[in-house]
Amino acid sequence: MSPPPRVDVSPLCDSVTPECPVEGTLYGYTPSLAWNAFFAGFFGLCCLIQLGFGIRYKTWTYMIGVGLGCFAECVGYIGRLMMHNNPYNEIGFQIQIVLLIFAPAFLAAGIYLTLKHLVIQFGESWSRLRPAWYTYVFIACDISSLALQSAGGAIAATSDEESARDNGTNIMIAGIIWQVVVLVIFGAIAGEYAFRTYRRRASLSQSALSLLADTKFRLFLGAVGVAYLTIFVRCVYRIPELLGGWGGDLMRVESEFIALEGWMIVLAVLAQTVFHPGYCFPPMSGRKNGGQFRKALSVDESNSDVEMMGRANHA
Repeated sequence: MSPPPRVDVSPLCDSVTPECPVEGTLYGYTPSLAWNAFFAGFFGLCCLIQLGFGIRYKTWTYMIGVGLGCFAECVGYIGRLMMHNNPYNEIGFQIQIVLLIFAPAFLAAGIYLTLKHLVIQFGESWSRLRPAWYTYVFIACDISSLALQSAGGAIAATSDEESARDNGTNIMIAGIIWQVVVLVIFGAIAGEYAFRTYRRRASLSQSALSLLADTKFRLFLGAVGVAYLTIFVRCVYRIPELLGGWGGDLMRVESEFIALEGWMIVLAVLAQTVFHPGYCFPPMSGRKNGGQFRKALSVDESNSDVEMMGRANHA
């Protein structure tokens, strides 16, 4: 779909009039009421569900990451609803550009948290890093990308001068590119660990094999993969959109925004909510059943050590 034609208007325009047509705004269109209301409602509902699951299953860190991501998405689309009522609404523009830019970084944090627990369950000996370091490293990288995107978005959204707005845009682009780089590195490390685990599948503990055979856990792994890919696609879309500048062709096509921003994050959040680790991956839960699973794993490892010592003594 081609973007609407650009129209030069007075910088004093604050509402749509014959002298200030909607084509004179940065987006060049009136944001859809139906789509933005749907996205705001969906993310608001998922935020509440994430809070409920987090409290029930005691997945506190996961709840904070994904819950904040859903909340930011919800408020961001409320900002776009404000722009539906008035495409020149500066407050609505500032809300949506800042929150929708950095919200997926919180969702990505939920993905990064899973690798630590997967390594603990399936084997630390062939992992490149100690389990806790996966969380430290990738969450730190996620926070740095979040800081860049937030700062850039705030500068771009509140600046009246074009040069300052461009500087804010460049900072946002740097943050999103850094997020893409981190996602690629994470995917490579997670994929390499999965390959090494597959090669050592004969050495897996009984509890690890039982977990791997569990349908809910397999669905959880698939959901993590879906969330990873959709967030990655969304980040890649945002780079050329922002590189095109404010009012660029890609920024002025709402259908592409809905498909590559809205729906990509809907699929990511849907996967992270429907296949929540609280009931699909008990070791991530702080509840008693999660602790019992971890205890069973440690017993398996202890028994394995005893068997190895026994074989060594017989030899």
